[in-house]
Amino acid sequence: MTLSCLSVFFLASLLSYSVHCRPAGFHLRNMDSFIQAVRQVEDSNPGLTPLALVRALRRTAGHDDAMTIHFLGSSYNLTDGEVLEKAILNVSSFSFFDKAIYHIVTDHGEERGVILAPDGTTVALAPLLLGIESGLKANMEGTPAVGIFPLTLGRTLGLSFLSLQDFPPSHRLGPNGCWDSVNHPKIFKLSRPATLATDAVINGGMDGVILGINLSNLNGSEQPQALSEILKGYYSFNLHEGEGLDAITALISPRRRELSKAKLESLDLYTKVMETLALVWKLEKTEWIAHDTGVGKAVKDGLRVFTHKYWDCPQIIPRCQWGAKAPQGTPIPLSLPLQFLYVHHTYEPSSPCLSFPKCSRDMRAMQRFHQDDRGWSDIGYSFVVGSDGYIYEGRGWNHLGTHTRGHNDMGYGVSFIGNYTTTLPSRHAMDLLRHRLVRCAVDGGGLVANFTIHGHRQMVNYTPCPGDAFFSEIRTWEHFRERE
Repeated sequence: MTLSCLSVFFLASLLSYSVHCRPAGFHLRNMDSFIQAVRQVEDSNPGLTPLALVRALRRTAGHDDAMTIHFLGSSYNLTDGEVLEKAILNVSSFSFFDKAIYHIVTDHGEERGVILAPDGTTVALAPLLLGIESGLKANMEGTPAVGIFPLTLGRTLGLSFLSLQDFPPSHRLGPNGCWDSVNHPKIFKLSRPATLATDAVINGGMDGVILGINLSNLNGSEQPQALSEILKGYYSFNLHEGEGLDAITALISPRRRELSKAKLESLDLYTKVMETLALVWKLEKTEWIAHDTGVGKAVKDGLRVFTHKYWDCPQIIPRCQWGAKAPQGTPIPLSLPLQFLYVHHTYEPSSPCLSFPKCSRDMRAMQRFHQDDRGWSDIGYSFVVGSDGYIYEGRGWNHLGTHTRGHNDMGYGVSFIGNYTTTLPSRHAMDLLRHRLVRCAVDGGGLVANFTIHGHRQMVNYTPCPGDAFFSEIRTWEHFRERE
């Protein structure tokens, strides 16, 4: 019997409930373990509604702050509260849920209350579940889901913008981090000191917005799915060879940035954040915020960073997440902004990668080939585009690559995983580069506004890269230029 199981037995004995040790795997901090635990609660309590369950999870994690109660009511004043608490304890998952949902960043930079999603991104569960609860409550009561944005993103963004006004706006959000192991994740360490709105918190907030709004808009004849099925449908999906994300119309996590933008862009975010902060002042008596004359400017500056970083830019999977080895030697810095962007295909691996595990294996294979066979210091490309909805970090924004002989210091080298001699990458994958990464680079100071796109074959003799079919495609792109 483990210590965590003993603690559950101790708590249960105080409440006179019987429990069983939780199944193996519940110690892992990934979405599959969380869904498995949720499903156990559902299987043990067939009549439990998704709204009742998500309220019980809020109660377990102690998330009854003033704003949550304002929009959702207290989880401790529910008529079925005793039944719900039994449901959680009877599957011996109390300790697991508490640790999985309660969000905190330690003094050592470990972020807790976050889990690894199957797509390779990290999600804070608290804002995700608050968004789902808000949507379910609105649907059940037939009322507008007014609490979704304040509870998932509004409060966290607003307070993060205000808490670091002495810092540049770009440092008032984030950061990302990496897990000790993507196969057996237990510890998530941040790459720099945390703001209130870490990447995981914003990911969870965007997911809460997407799922919450969708649930609130179900028509009367549609019954909400079980909570485990809601989560499984969004996070655990399968892409099919040759189709990728182009064939997917459902709400899934690789589309969180475009989906959250589509659902929130029509709102006046500045007004919504200011209204949320006004509610914080009222409910939490934070007079120092109410008398801060720089609130409006801080919110405007912060929202510019938010929309650039989380809506305009694509999600980039960092090196530590895909398992990169350290560079051999000291990376050479680039002199930014650059004038060119060079497009490649990998040729080998020859098939598009459709999942985080497959794309990560392909990245590691390419790095081994470039370092061991070619004798280069690192993987050659600046960035690599997968067909799973994500871009993978190679040399990155700031370091010289080895991708286009004689021109490495003049532009970024971006490659698509696959052989595109006779076929094209998915439209979604091409758009990640054509419309998202380049805009991110220009706005972030990596590329000049009038940058030029070239195919690899234009710069180096005797290479068919990036493939005949793909080269014909990029010749139609706005910034493409023929080379004299």
